[in-house]
Amino acid sequence: MPLDSSNHKGLFKKISDINIIEGVRKQDDKVLNWLYDNYLQSVRSYVLKNSGSEEDVSDVFQDSIIVLYTQISENNLNLTTDLKGYFFGVARNVWNAHLRKKHRTIELKIDIADEEDIEEINDLILERVVSRAFQKLRPDQQMVLNLFSEGLTYEEIALKMNLKNETYARRKKYMCKEVLLEFVKEDPEYQEYLRFLK
Repeated sequence: MPLDSSNHKGLFKKISDINIIEGVRKQDDKVLNWLYDNYLQSVRSYVLKNSGSEEDVSDVFQDSIIVLYTQISENNLNLTTDLKGYFFGVARNVWNAHLRKKHRTIELKIDIADEEDIEEINDLILERVVSRAFQKLRPDQQMVLNLFSEGLTYEEIALKMNLKNETYARRKKYMCKEVLLEFVKEDPEYQEYLRFLK
């Protein structure tokens, strides 16, 4: 929605992606307001349709601006689409990461439960077991799983960790998760718990 002020009328017609990127780099209020007025609606729509509240919309939008600013100021911005599409992708990742954090323990619990065919696993025992297993991973393995749980794409993980490409990052994450599950299954407390369930 354009501002009423006639001073800004020209600004709301269209700003090129290059000018927006420069404006974000300089933290130009006019450009940041333009982003808010032109990009917020698609972010709001996505967050509200995916279990979010109005408060979440505001948080996701702010976090996405911070991500965009960081990528621009560190020259890590890699546009493969127009900036609006790219920004929406960032916002989607930010919100999905938030949802993943909320459900991370549940997801991992389901993964292990499926494998062992167990219907219910005690949260406290599992948390301790998973935490111990995670500590046994190498630092690079921990980093891959942490970056993934923070909502980074495989492409971003590959860049951050200097991996060859997205496919290699995907494979590395899969392998790390497999190692983590092996450590979980080897844990004496987990073995004891399985025996108790039988």
